[in-house]
Amino acid sequence: MLAVPEIDVVCICTPSGIHLEPALKSIGAGKHCLIEKPLEITVERCNAIIDAARRAGVKVGVIFPSRFYEASRQLITSINGNRFGDLVLGSAYVKWHRSEAYYASGRWRGTWEYDGGGALMNQGIHSVDLLQWYMGPVESVQAVAANVRHKNIEVEDTIVATLNFKNGALGTLECTTAVFPGTLKRIEIMGTEGTAILEGDHLIKWQFQQENAVDEQIRNSIKEVTPSAGGASNPADISFVGHQRQLEDMIRAIETGDEPFINGEEGRKSVEIVRAIYESARSGNRVKLIS
Repeated sequence: MLAVPEIDVVCICTPSGIHLEPALKSIGAGKHCLIEKPLEITVERCNAIIDAARRAGVKVGVIFPSRFYEASRQLITSINGNRFGDLVLGSAYVKWHRSEAYYASGRWRGTWEYDGGGALMNQGIHSVDLLQWYMGPVESVQAVAANVRHKNIEVEDTIVATLNFKNGALGTLECTTAVFPGTLKRIEIMGTEGTAILEGDHLIKWQFQQENAVDEQIRNSIKEVTPSAGGASNPADISFVGHQRQLEDMIRAIETGDEPFINGEEGRKSVEIVRAIYESARSGNRVKLIS
């Protein structure tokens, strides 16, 4: 396959801890790579992909479809426009249900070697990515983890963490695959001058101290949203729209020579945060991030 000159980009959808090897082979053949989240399961393995792509002059994109929904874009635009004032609290909640059959469906699931972790690395990392995108770099984390329900896996099915952001804001993160029936993932961004709440991939709250003409339109659009299950209890319920837009973005980057919207460096950020959270849960100490 890699010898076929008409192939420009390879999508890597192997288990999380086996992204590096096919990525390096594809990069070595001069192919661009679009890699499912997480980019890899350690920062070192992420760096190996990023460095190889840089040397080969090819592009790497990392799948985080939640960034491509309209509500997510509206939120980041308003943050960058300083509408929230000083950011105060950023919270992410991923309280999902995954059955024993889900973990038994593949020997890689729920293992440190191939899954890289449990509920946080596999399901929660989307919300970790959004949280750091909105709130900015994470300075340190403190966490506790447990395996409450899924006793046949090596990793956590429940984890709670607090985060200190470099801008002085604080954050919380709760993630599990042990609850029934599960609820939509939720992101809360709160500042001195405004609050926004994402549930699934839609806004459910949008309020600012200084209103503008667009705000009422956004609130009216919130009323028209039909809630979906959003993967809370079944991965098949997750919409394909974000993936479609990210594939389109990768093609745009290749055609124009620009970087993908979520390149390797962006994809590495959430892995670094997750690994720090796991280290804190293991050691019982607050862990500072390197970058």
